[in-house]
Amino acid sequence: MKKATVAFLLAMAMAFAGCGAGEEEVKNADANGDGGNEQTSGASTEENSDAASGGDVLADGVLNVGTNAEFPPFEFVGDNGEPDGFDIALIQAIGEQMGVDVTVENMEFDSLVASIGSKIDVAIAGMTITDERKNMVDFSDEYYEAVQYVIVPSDSEIASAEDLEGKNIGVQLGTTGDFIVEDIKDATAAQYNKAVDAVNDLRNGRVDAVIVDKNPAQVFGEQFKDEIKLFDGESPEFGFEKEYYAIALPKGDEKLMKSINDALAALKEDGTFDELVKQYIEN
Repeated sequence: MKKATVAFLLAMAMAFAGCGAGEEEVKNADANGDGGNEQTSGASTEENSDAASGGDVLADGVLNVGTNAEFPPFEFVGDNGEPDGFDIALIQAIGEQMGVDVTVENMEFDSLVASIGSKIDVAIAGMTITDERKNMVDFSDEYYEAVQYVIVPSDSEIASAEDLEGKNIGVQLGTTGDFIVEDIKDATAAQYNKAVDAVNDLRNGRVDAVIVDKNPAQVFGEQFKDEIKLFDGESPEFGFEKEYYAIALPKGDEKLMKSINDALAALKEDGTFDELVKQYIEN
């Protein structure tokens, strides 16, 4: 599933091990742990007298957040082994606005939605609003517009959606890219828990292409500029639709949704949101 200069993001995100003799080895961004990383921020217990205003889920003054720290620059594992990135800073700022502490747990992306309401209260992980997910959870107001990118080897002849037909395409399990492959004629989805693993297999010739969101795709493109090339999925050649990220919430919890939406709106109004964008995404 999770800000810093581009160089810092690359160092965190590209850290995964390549396979095969003589190949460049890079570690995965979660080298400090494969899950269960937590960090706490926000107000002290004394400041949480109004915590329950966000709904019963906040009665203890803590917002338990799930993420997947494999999606730079939105989430990655920081130097301290805990989740970092735009989304993490955003949810911490939201928690501060709400007057509650925030704990962040690093999980597999595909398990986030199912964990809401039991293991975690909400999820933030560069998660696209989709009709399928809306059957299981509600979403906050959108906070980021995105589009999928297609990554191929630098010598590949793939240059359009039609060229993807019949190909073996790497995707992160449960993401929009995974859903897109379902609609590509005769294409096979090679599913990975981490997008970086899909890119590594692309570099090693095990998949023909990778579909992943724009921002992490650009990180990979900068890291391996001589080996891969990127295509904007919104281009006429591919025709992918724009997507919108939001925070996933328990279904029907209107009080919690209002508290989070109000906090998000306040951060946009006072300039905090734009500062986080500059720090983590535009650097």
